[in-house]
Amino acid sequence: MKKQRCIICGKSMNDGIIIYKRRICKCCEQRLINMDCHTDFYRYYVSRIKKNLVPVIIRGEELKCQSYHF
Repeated sequence: MKKQRCIICGKSMNDGIIIYKRRICKCCEQRLINMDCHTDFYRYYVSRIKKNLVPVIIRGEELKCQSYHF
């Protein structure tokens, strides 16, 4: 089975959170929670999350809500 990796740092996961079958390691989760939202690192974390989660979320909604046009 393929080793699961964090969508932010790319390291192998032992613990952390899972959102729409995508994983964020405990270390990145804690950094994101404690980080000032006006830093470049915060923007980087947000961009990584958007890149990995938004297509999955939109695809899932498209299947459930046929009247939506993306």
